[in-house]
Amino acid sequence: MLTVDFSRFPLAPGDRVLDLGCGGGRHAFECYRRGADVVALDQNAEEIAEVRKWFAAMEQAGEAPAGASAVAMEGDALNLPFDDGTFDKIIISEVMEHIPDDKGVLAEMVRVLKPGGLLAVTVPRYLPEKICWALSDEYHEVEGGHIRIYKGDELVEKVRGAGLEPYGTHHAHALHSPYWWIKCAVGVNNDKALPVKAYHQLLVWDIVGTPVISRITKAAEKALNPVIGKSFVVYASKPRTGE
Repeated sequence: MLTVDFSRFPLAPGDRVLDLGCGGGRHAFECYRRGADVVALDQNAEEIAEVRKWFAAMEQAGEAPAGASAVAMEGDALNLPFDDGTFDKIIISEVMEHIPDDKGVLAEMVRVLKPGGLLAVTVPRYLPEKICWALSDEYHEVEGGHIRIYKGDELVEKVRGAGLEPYGTHHAHALHSPYWWIKCAVGVNNDKALPVKAYHQLLVWDIVGTPVISRITKAAEKALNPVIGKSFVVYASKPRTGE
């Protein structure tokens, strides 16, 4: 399940891509499949170990083009272990809402991004997230949990203030908003509750269902994304020297 729209964030074979705060690696895997040289970085050692295993499995299965490379490593988003201007593209998906110094993270990404390079930032959207917080303290008051809710304009201005040029936005994952509202209402960790199990099955059908079911769920999500899309995505470019 990808949050970044690669038609708006084009990759070319050989592009050097950083997936910052990669988590389970979903965007890193897609970049690898598209022929990029990928660095997946996260502070969670267990997740990095799993991403590293999947990279190896993908290489063995021939899922990535010849010449593409993929590395998974632990690291600190506020102190990236890379030289200035290292990456052509950077993705940071559902991460900045966890980090107190979000301006510091943006500054580090700008530093390691090449002039002319692209950045994709995704965060939980304001309204769906606000409802989750209202329904459940447990949803966000956990170690490493969400510490802020972004309004769309606020995030765009922070990206612009970091020296980048935003060039597009959109919303994603509308079908996931009701799922999280239900979980917050019955207990975030209560996955056995009937409404949670029933709605989860709908999300599974969306991903692995028959072509007919998949077309219906994708059409519904496309229509609902502007209204209740769970994620807000900003795309931006780093000005070239002298621009």
